[in-house]
Amino acid sequence: MRVALGCDHGGFPLKQAVTDKIKALGFEVLNFGTDSEESVDYPDYAVKVAKAILSGQADRGILICGSGVGVCITANKFKGIYASIAHDVYTAAQGVTHDNMNILCLGGRVISPAQAAELTEAFLTANTKGQEARHLRRIKKIIEVENNNFK
Repeated sequence: MRVALGCDHGGFPLKQAVTDKIKALGFEVLNFGTDSEESVDYPDYAVKVAKAILSGQADRGILICGSGVGVCITANKFKGIYASIAHDVYTAAQGVTHDNMNILCLGGRVISPAQAAELTEAFLTANTKGQEARHLRRIKKIIEVENNNFK
């Protein structure tokens, strides 16, 4: 699996823990920055990661900013991106298995590096194979909303 990783300065302190966990799981890291704690704008990194997924360059993505909120909002502006904040293992995995989440958003000022590694593993090892009919029905409804069928 190829994992697009992006963060702003607020997320930078978690970046190494997330990178290390991705590699330990045997997956490829695509680094979209930033590479320091110098102030930058989080939307720039969310856009890069979302585009990497939509183009097929990456299979999933992880975005980190101070709270996780800004990158999540930005990434979800793209049709076909299903990003969510997760600060617990259940949500990180369930977002994939029930909701087709393809970007995990983390808060660099909210969780520890150890928590970030746990969430990364839960997100990247969860899969959508064998989804129950009720989840597929709900995902279909999400796509209908995305396609503006519920005006």
